[in-house]
Amino acid sequence: MTIDTVRVDLGARAYDVRIGPGLLSRAGQEIAPLLKRRRVAVLTDETVAGRHLEGLRQGLGDIEMTALALPAGESTKGWPQFSRAVDWLLAEKVERRDIVIALGGGVIGDLAGFAAAVLRRGVRFVQIPTTLLSQVDSSVGGKTGINSVHGKNLIGAFHQPSLVLADIDVLNTLPARDFLAGYGEVVKYGLLGDAAFFDWLETNAPAMAAGDAGARQYAVRRSVEMKARIVERDETEEGDRALLNLGHTFCHALESATGYTGRLLHGEGVAIGCALAFELSQRLGLCSQEAPSRVCAHLKAMGMKCDLSDIPGDLPGADGLLALMAQDKKVVDGKLRFILARGVGDAFVASDVDTDTVRGLLEDALSRR
Repeated sequence: MTIDTVRVDLGARAYDVRIGPGLLSRAGQEIAPLLKRRRVAVLTDETVAGRHLEGLRQGLGDIEMTALALPAGESTKGWPQFSRAVDWLLAEKVERRDIVIALGGGVIGDLAGFAAAVLRRGVRFVQIPTTLLSQVDSSVGGKTGINSVHGKNLIGAFHQPSLVLADIDVLNTLPARDFLAGYGEVVKYGLLGDAAFFDWLETNAPAMAAGDAGARQYAVRRSVEMKARIVERDETEEGDRALLNLGHTFCHALESATGYTGRLLHGEGVAIGCALAFELSQRLGLCSQEAPSRVCAHLKAMGMKCDLSDIPGDLPGADGLLALMAQDKKVVDGKLRFILARGVGDAFVASDVDTDTVRGLLEDALSRR
């Protein structure tokens, strides 16, 4: 297969997202044009390091590489490991003209990107995403950051990468649950703005999950194309970019409620959040009854979570979940913003949603547990 290139056109900060097989093994060729000196500093996690760090080292050829592996998991995305990463980069004498590489999933990409953003007031970085979720979403668009005790992604900066290398082969090493969690973000793109892509997924996603490399490459490319176009129009989320948060207001509250643990992976929360957003849209009379049923039917067919009953362990009540939503960074003037839908492929931003309707939706969803 050939390698696809999606350009994220942001003027002087434009960059390419390269998508295809074997990119890790040719990382040196891809990154070399960006280097002022043949040296890179890699931030990764211990799980990814065990699988891919040596492959990256070989792929870099004669480019000198130094690396720090942080603990794997969402809990890494906080002040302690962030401080450790920044101090390590300084100890390694990383200069403003150097390149930091984020090798890992969304946690490492967000943390490493934020570290690069604040290091010496801004160092360039390259994203090498190793999960489906990070390839289609978090590695593209320049959102970087860490979590707070007050909520997810509340501390961070917009800092665009200089290059993204999405190696499709790397997805073969993912556990099935992690791959499907990433699929939650892929589905989101069809639901928010491309009904034809959702149609394609209904037909082709089972083969994609089973390992079909061509289907995987197309799904990643189409997702990245959609995100790139939205980011170009609205880099700092003043308008259209909020559409990318379809399902995320529910998701972030559920992640907080489950303690950012393995009880609920981010992509699983997105899938449940998308299903709830379509159910809320139907209750508000915005879309047909068939739309939420179709969304949930597809998620179930893929073996994914689509309801609160699919989350193990206790959850807060409806008011507790609403309180967690109120801490979401998308709150404006104290009002929750939801991404709602008039149908599959037709999402929009709403900031005037009746709280009692949301409470009723959550109460009904909790009663199904």
